[in-house]
Amino acid sequence: MRNVTSETLTDLLLNLSGPDTDPRVQEVLGALVKHLHAFATEVGLTHSEWRKGLELLTRAGEISDAERNEFVLLSDVLGLSSLVDMINSPDDCTSSSVLGPFHVLGAPQLPVGGDLIGDNAGQQVVVQGVVRDQAGAPIEGAVIELWQTADNGLYSGQDATQPDYNLRMAMTTGADGRYAVSTIRPTPYLVPTDGPAGDILNATGRHAWRPSHLHFIIEAAGYRSLVTEVFPSDDPYLDEDAVFGVREDLVMEFQPGTRAALPADIEARDRLDEGFSSVEFDFVLPPA
Repeated sequence: MRNVTSETLTDLLLNLSGPDTDPRVQEVLGALVKHLHAFATEVGLTHSEWRKGLELLTRAGEISDAERNEFVLLSDVLGLSSLVDMINSPDDCTSSSVLGPFHVLGAPQLPVGGDLIGDNAGQQVVVQGVVRDQAGAPIEGAVIELWQTADNGLYSGQDATQPDYNLRMAMTTGADGRYAVSTIRPTPYLVPTDGPAGDILNATGRHAWRPSHLHFIIEAAGYRSLVTEVFPSDDPYLDEDAVFGVREDLVMEFQPGTRAALPADIEARDRLDEGFSSVEFDFVLPPA
């Protein structure tokens, strides 16, 4: 290898793979190497710039923990998360959207119709709908995770005043595929700018605002898992999302709610404020 040059290095590296290398690993890793090397050559990457990039990744690791993943946030603000979502979203199913850095495993299980409002301030809302397959049939046994910010724009885990798993839940659909939960309306918020992702936003003059949204993960046997988020139609940042998560089919409509119109299983129905809202939003999953 003593005669390797900048022109021959890429092919030399790619040809080092052994005969038992998985073809998909070779395809993905090979393309990554080609694009990384081409990027460094195109911009004439300097030693100081290279070191700065390594420092950015090191800081992302240092700031990440069980309640915040800075690598996910970096992927989000660079548009990679949304590009992967778009590539892998079938046209006739609910679109994928970014996971975000604040998903936490182990959310408590609620029955259909359960209450997340608790002691949380904010506009109350009942969110309900049906998980369906591509033919429109309800999916029984779909496990839904939902998580969101409190009225102050912070997730539990970011905010010491919130109890563990505040505004987070899991729910399993019955034979009718239905989910339903009472909660509060989420608010727009700034993604954290105290880490490498914030450095990129600040360096390029971009704002850090996200429109308000509800996060969902939906999993069901025999179907592809869906990671997505749903956005109010009247949010001021709907067309200015810092992480490019909004899709046309992920916009929900808040309507004035009435107790008389609510199903009997809405646990909080008799405690809801007079001005509560109602949202109906269905999800469509593709087969695995």
